[in-house]
Amino acid sequence: MMTLERENMSVIQGTGNVSIPKRQYHQIDLEYHSASNALWTYMKPLGVPCFNLGMVEELHHTFTDVQRHDGQFFHENAWSPVDYFVIASRHPSTFNLGGDLALFIRLIKARDRHALMNYAKLCVDGIYTRLCNYNASAMTISLVQGDALGGGFEFALSSNIIVAERGVRMGFPEIMFNLFPGMGAYSLLSRRIGMRAAEKMMISGNTYLAEDLEKLGVVDLVVPPGEGNKAVFEMIQKQSKRLNGLRAIYECRRHTNPISYKELLDITSIWVDSALKLTDKDLHMMNRLVHSQRRQQDQRAQTEASSFYLAAA
Repeated sequence: MMTLERENMSVIQGTGNVSIPKRQYHQIDLEYHSASNALWTYMKPLGVPCFNLGMVEELHHTFTDVQRHDGQFFHENAWSPVDYFVIASRHPSTFNLGGDLALFIRLIKARDRHALMNYAKLCVDGIYTRLCNYNASAMTISLVQGDALGGGFEFALSSNIIVAERGVRMGFPEIMFNLFPGMGAYSLLSRRIGMRAAEKMMISGNTYLAEDLEKLGVVDLVVPPGEGNKAVFEMIQKQSKRLNGLRAIYECRRHTNPISYKELLDITSIWVDSALKLTDKDLHMMNRLVHSQRRQQDQRAQTEASSFYLAAA
């Protein structure tokens, strides 16, 4: 795991003149809404909107920090309670494309099992932290306003509630390069729709519209495009009077159909071993997806630059 650089840390004063280190994040934004006790985490990965190692570590750091403080967030010089943990994306068309395929290719070619496992464990730690509701009496919400593929879909599934905008696509394309989504997908999806349906979805490699996933019981609420944020705020407002009961219901779900940390680690170990068995042909297919993602990102950057210059003219 990369160490936290000193220049990325600042010190703020807590109550009782206690110095509290605060990480200066580059690939996530944290917003605390005191009116609803909601902490929003927005992903904004550099380059291709995937789980690059830097963003995975930033998520791991902030999740661990909140968990260590019993689900509280340091806001305006005081520890504040969090009733809702919302995960969303700043990218206009993508929630997250999943694992860093370029990194996977390098590590597989180098036969670096330790580094692959380290990356996978960081992802599992983040998912498990959300499954445990940060060890707090809180609820988790995924707001999916753009495509969520592979690990991005896995991450969305780690929440109590999934809100998605109509038209966004989700799925597990890993079978295209002879692999499977190994950082929580099997455990999370099978708990929602059953083992056989989950396997069918992963084996197909297909992507599914949010409205179809709502019918299957994967997505909890589908709203019109552009109305995701509003829908989540309204949901939180409506739930405020029955929050205690709702939290208890989701806690019952966790105890009735538990996912252990060991289960997630055992499966991700299978993923690492499977990744190291990929052939050159499989890696070539993975590399084609990497280039496709980069082209799409470059085209988006060019479009944004053109729009900026036209607006400035």
